[in-house]
Amino acid sequence: MANKALATRQKMRLRVEPTPPIKPRNPFAGFAKARAAGAHAKPEASERLAAKRALKKVKLEPDED
Repeated sequence: MANKALATRQKMRLRVEPTPPIKPRNPFAGFAKARAAGAHAKPEASERLAAKRALKKVKLEPDED
C-alpha cells in the first residue's frame, strides 16, 4: 500500500544537498594566532595574593636560642 501523504506511488527519498563552506565565527582570531598573540603577564596584585597564601601555608617554628 502506498503512502497516503503522497499523491502518487513513489518512495520517500532523503535528499542530501552539498553543505555550504563553514564560515568562521571570528575571522580576525586566525590573524591574532598567526602573529603569536599570547597570554599577558600576571598582574602584581595576583602575585602578592599568591605570596600571602604561601606565607599562611608555611608553619612557623620558634627560634631556639
